[in-house]
Amino acid sequence: MKMNLPASFTEYTRALLGEEEYNSLATALLEAEQLVSIRVNAQKCTDSSSVISHSSLNKVPWAECGFYLNQRPAFTFDPLFHAGCYYVQEASSMFVEQALKRYLPGRPLAALDLCAAPGGKSTHVRSLLPDGSLLVANEVIRNRAQILAENLTKWGHPDVVVTNSDPSDFTPLEHLFDFILTDVPCSGEGMFRKDETAISEWSAENVEICWQRQRRILTDIWPCLNPGGLLVYSTCTYNTKENEENVRWLCRELGAEVLPLDVPAEWGITGNLLAGEDFPVYRFLPHKTQGEGFFLAVLRKVGEAEETASEDISMMQTGRMNADKQSAGKQRGKKGNVGKASSGSAFGKEQLAMVQGWLRDAEGYTLMPEGQTLAAFPTAWLPLLTALKQHVKVMQAGVELAGVKGKDCIPAHALAMSSLLRQDAFACEEVDYPTAIAYLRKEAVVLSDTAPRGFVLLTYRGFPLGFVKNIGNRANNLYPQEWRIRSSYVPEQPETLGNEE
Repeated sequence: MKMNLPASFTEYTRALLGEEEYNSLATALLEAEQLVSIRVNAQKCTDSSSVISHSSLNKVPWAECGFYLNQRPAFTFDPLFHAGCYYVQEASSMFVEQALKRYLPGRPLAALDLCAAPGGKSTHVRSLLPDGSLLVANEVIRNRAQILAENLTKWGHPDVVVTNSDPSDFTPLEHLFDFILTDVPCSGEGMFRKDETAISEWSAENVEICWQRQRRILTDIWPCLNPGGLLVYSTCTYNTKENEENVRWLCRELGAEVLPLDVPAEWGITGNLLAGEDFPVYRFLPHKTQGEGFFLAVLRKVGEAEETASEDISMMQTGRMNADKQSAGKQRGKKGNVGKASSGSAFGKEQLAMVQGWLRDAEGYTLMPEGQTLAAFPTAWLPLLTALKQHVKVMQAGVELAGVKGKDCIPAHALAMSSLLRQDAFACEEVDYPTAIAYLRKEAVVLSDTAPRGFVLLTYRGFPLGFVKNIGNRANNLYPQEWRIRSSYVPEQPETLGNEE
């Protein structure tokens, strides 16, 4: 049974929208079915029909790889979901794509998703950044940061750093980022249809807390944006206090410039609702757009656009960048050398050479041994990583490639998910649906008689699922214990995305 909307929310929003439009919104929130949408990972699926049947589906108009589903399948039991072939993301939030496509330059960029968990926008931004770019995805809450890291690992792009810090920890890193996404914590009015808890927890007092917290976050992170850089501000709420009034404050107090986007009228997106103001903002109302509540504004930091020079980032130890960015910036994105094992590393030269052979493009990445694990990180961005580690907590950098156990050099699950994987470096075994689900439950897996001994890459419908170590009568399951499917439900057939006739 649906709950009633809070009285103070009703009073405020009716005054904001008018009687007729508010009634339409309230009906949509309390009675309409929530839409289900996904975004296909084009890096892994060059043809999205390999993941989803298009015959009975609609595209999300503002996202090239976004699709609405006719119904909500049990994603947990779709191996392609675990393989990172798509991400289940609310359609309205995919509108971020319009800002990046309109305003990001084509050169490599340093980007930050400041409030990133669980990872929908981070995976989306990572897919849209120019080649050679680096994404830093941050989440202040530890357990949510772990979920963020998992989702980015499954998405498979190696040029990512996951951090777990308060926005204020970034403040000394002046002019570090060319693009910042601030999907700030908000009162959650746009989640009323999706989550009834959002209704019960809403209060006018919390709205007041939220807009003040949002300004604190923006104040903390603004110094990190490069002059000429882009900041996208977004919330999942309707009121102007957390939306237009914060954008106006950004312009007046921090000198931001609001930028317009080209939005076709048929998308049904609502503009500025703040009396006396007409700067461009974009509000999704579920009775007018196909999605949940969402608000977005695009802002530019006034100043001449500069290239963030990865060579010079090491000079940020005092929080200042004062070297010649133009000359050093030309070096960004060039191929680098593969690093060597440091003293005390568990990896010897032969093991490093073997792991390097597992990669499609080792050139341009540095192999970074740390204790019993080995990761690859883009060489051009090592100075940025060094600067980050001086101020924020880095949970994950680049892609983990391998670990050492006894005499074995064990391929990491992250490698199986990564675009760096050279798939023909391993024996591959295509598995059926029941075997794929058993693997994802971290159960014992039995391979065919023709499967060779040693490390084998399992694939499902041609997509890498993860590694096992085949010892003959069985295969040791190397799927991460903490990611396993815990449900005892046993599906007989795979869930399908769309109705296939």
